[in-house]
Amino acid sequence: MDQKTIQELSDKILNLKKERNAVILAHFYQRPEVQEVADFIGDSLGLSQQAANTEAEVIVFCGVHFMAESASILSPDKIVVLPDENACCPMADMVDAVQLDRKKREMPEATVVCYVNTSAEVKAECDIACTSANAVKVIASLPSGKPILFVPDKNLGHYIMSKTGREMTLWDGYCYTHDRLTPEDIIKSKEEHPEALLMVHPECRPEVIALADTVSSTAGMLRFARESNAREFIIGTETGILHPLCKQCPDKKFHIVSNKLVCPNMKKTTLDKVYRSLINLEPRVTVPEKIRERAISCLKRMLEIT
Repeated sequence: MDQKTIQELSDKILNLKKERNAVILAHFYQRPEVQEVADFIGDSLGLSQQAANTEAEVIVFCGVHFMAESASILSPDKIVVLPDENACCPMADMVDAVQLDRKKREMPEATVVCYVNTSAEVKAECDIACTSANAVKVIASLPSGKPILFVPDKNLGHYIMSKTGREMTLWDGYCYTHDRLTPEDIIKSKEEHPEALLMVHPECRPEVIALADTVSSTAGMLRFARESNAREFIIGTETGILHPLCKQCPDKKFHIVSNKLVCPNMKKTTLDKVYRSLINLEPRVTVPEKIRERAISCLKRMLEIT
């Protein structure tokens, strides 16, 4: 899509957004042109919280399905649309409510903690949620001596255990995008950019995290880059983060560790799909009230701590 077409479509989206009284949310991993039409850009749960505090009647969530569900959980009175109904999160799909219920029966004494990268049905089966930014704090707050079941990201789970010293039973899930990053990729990138600091996401493998200068959520990476005296950074997360990093720190250099770090599901959302979702108010994402009530309790417990 050429720049003229992007601009014309963006203008149509911004005008239609006003007519619909809509708010557009975009995750940091979205295409640059999608980020540019968004009212809020950020991490998944933070975006849902921001949308809940607006007077908008419609939420257009440019992300993946579990994110739109979170928006629906927090804003049941608003219409929530996901521009591409097939934009899923493979890691979130690695655990479902039936599987989790079976595991809970094996561990009846366990506190069940879910990463926000899970479906509403899974959240409804959990005691408390966490994000990549507050996971360490959430786990550290739990009573000692009681077993913990953590779903679904084993890599994030390993990182939490290394920071808290708490033992947890980890679900065998992972992010396809982050998990494909290897120490060899890191070493090669460091050789190419010897002066750069390495920032990686906690969804990366433990052996990758061990090589990092800082481990952060996407929002944490942006904050670290802004506040650091360093002028050059190697980035160990999805390529979409480069757009806000370069906008917020135009005087600094950023290098993605590997071209493998592309989430195909995050890239499914296009400007054309955003436009059509505003015209039709479809595809809609809703959460049944019985599930929503239990899922929001899981999220509220986390918010009480953080």
